[in-house]
Amino acid sequence: MKIYDISREVFSARVFPGDPVPGFQPVLELEKGAPCSLTQLSLGSHSATHMDAPSHFLPGGRTIDQVELSRCVGPCRVLEVHGYLSGAWARAVMGTGAKRVLLKGEVEISLEAAEEWAKGGLLLLGVEGMTVGPVSDPGPVHRALLGAEVAILESCDLSQVPQGGYFLVAQPLRYGGLDGGQVRPLLLEGIDIR
Repeated sequence: MKIYDISREVFSARVFPGDPVPGFQPVLELEKGAPCSLTQLSLGSHSATHMDAPSHFLPGGRTIDQVELSRCVGPCRVLEVHGYLSGAWARAVMGTGAKRVLLKGEVEISLEAAEEWAKGGLLLLGVEGMTVGPVSDPGPVHRALLGAEVAILESCDLSQVPQGGYFLVAQPLRYGGLDGGQVRPLLLEGIDIR
């Protein structure tokens, strides 16, 4: 079985404009005589590879610790695509039976595509970009997907992953009450994904 780690390293990953830049500070250091090493972290809930919770854009929406884990684990399709994604294209993807989809490439997801996936019962959508929506106005696409509780996985690294079928394991960290959280998603190749 081959395993692809599709996460980005937290401290070197690009940061969405206006988000906090991740950092760290040693609290205890073995090299300075402490009994162990301990580090304090500083980062945003949407730093590096992360999952958006419905509460990221929907008042009263589920928080990241309330996301159904069944959405985050299971058969998945990696599709290599570039450019504008229309509603018709999204409908065609749903016609293949895919319930978890990772998009490899630079894409612009239209509101119509997001609405098709939400209506079609998509469980999870992942992208390589920092956001599923356009940077200039990410709200409508997020609201369409999160309103249907589609798990949104952003800032993936699919550069080494061929298009095809995999088994995805992508649980978010259990940050109680937060709007998102880091994920270290894995794609497993060579296991039965039926």
